[in-house]
Amino acid sequence: MPDSLTSVIDRTHPAVLKDHTLAPDRDVPDLRVEKRPAKRPDGRVVEGLFNTWIILDNPTQLNSYTTEMVKGVILAFRAASVARDVVAVVFTGSGDRAFCTGGNTAEYAEYYAGNPQEYRQYMRLFNDMVSAILGCDKPVICRVNGMRIGGGQEIGMACDFSIAQDLARLGQAGPKHGSAAIGGSTDFLPLMIGMERALESGTLCEHWSAHKAYRLGMLHDIVPALKVDGTFVANPLVVTDRVLDEYGRFALGEPKAGEALAEGKRLLARGTVDLSLLDEKIDALCGKLLLTFPECLTKSLEELRKPKLEAWNRNKEDSRAWLALNMMAEARTGFRAFNEGPREQREIDFVALRQALARGTPWSDDLVESLIPRAETTT
Repeated sequence: MPDSLTSVIDRTHPAVLKDHTLAPDRDVPDLRVEKRPAKRPDGRVVEGLFNTWIILDNPTQLNSYTTEMVKGVILAFRAASVARDVVAVVFTGSGDRAFCTGGNTAEYAEYYAGNPQEYRQYMRLFNDMVSAILGCDKPVICRVNGMRIGGGQEIGMACDFSIAQDLARLGQAGPKHGSAAIGGSTDFLPLMIGMERALESGTLCEHWSAHKAYRLGMLHDIVPALKVDGTFVANPLVVTDRVLDEYGRFALGEPKAGEALAEGKRLLARGTVDLSLLDEKIDALCGKLLLTFPECLTKSLEELRKPKLEAWNRNKEDSRAWLALNMMAEARTGFRAFNEGPREQREIDFVALRQALARGTPWSDDLVESLIPRAETTT
């Protein structure tokens, strides 16, 4: 820093700065918050400036967020937003399996199922988490280190940028597990990828490859993560060349079939996952954001976020109320099925449910129990 600029700063900055955080730092189980040195685009570390990394640290449960984690994320985004020395926020998860798969299913099934008044209060916290992302004064980058599913997809789409390792899968889970993607996805998906694709993702819950999500405009960038014999290779389970399928459509990111899929699985089994290229991309984007006027950047973010914010603020309270009441019926059933069912079958018998409802069967404990899959026992 030139001596003249140093002397100006020394003469003009207040001796005591105001603290604009809402609460002091505290340790939250399964959540890490780190301030990492900011870097110029050429990789040189910048003295006195940082990027805040907010890391969901619950990898054994695919970084699903608990109530305490949600509260910690809210405070972390608020603190990063007002931190004078923070350039950007990186939101990610631990490990290489998942960014986040949504709310912690065990907590949902064991505490919130059947307790709509409690889930309503939880959804206030969830809504505040999404709003904290959308209201952050710093650019927010979702580092998609693995699966981004359900509520994880929703908090990821609330971010300004998303960069994914290309083995990641993205999508919704709601109607398959007793909920609806109204924690942000129904607001954000039509804006990002158009109505038809939004309807496909939000209702069928078929998870997309990172390549397909990138092609449709959901991701800022993707990088390979599979290393085979010391060389990075693109996700071998999907088509990664821009080719046409039999209907003349681009097939980029669609699953391979037959022997091509079998060969892809063999290649996947030989390799190891390495996220170094992902981190290089994150650093590069943070470096570009560093070289901007900070207040002009914040104002640009505020304006560009308006379509997301308008949709989100219009719907979030109605969605919160519906999600709470749904904990008495379909969510109660779906979350318990996922938590209690055998590993190979965590969805209910949807045909049996529809047949029961068609006969006029009321929701009851007996109906719920009859729908939850159980492991077969042998005598």
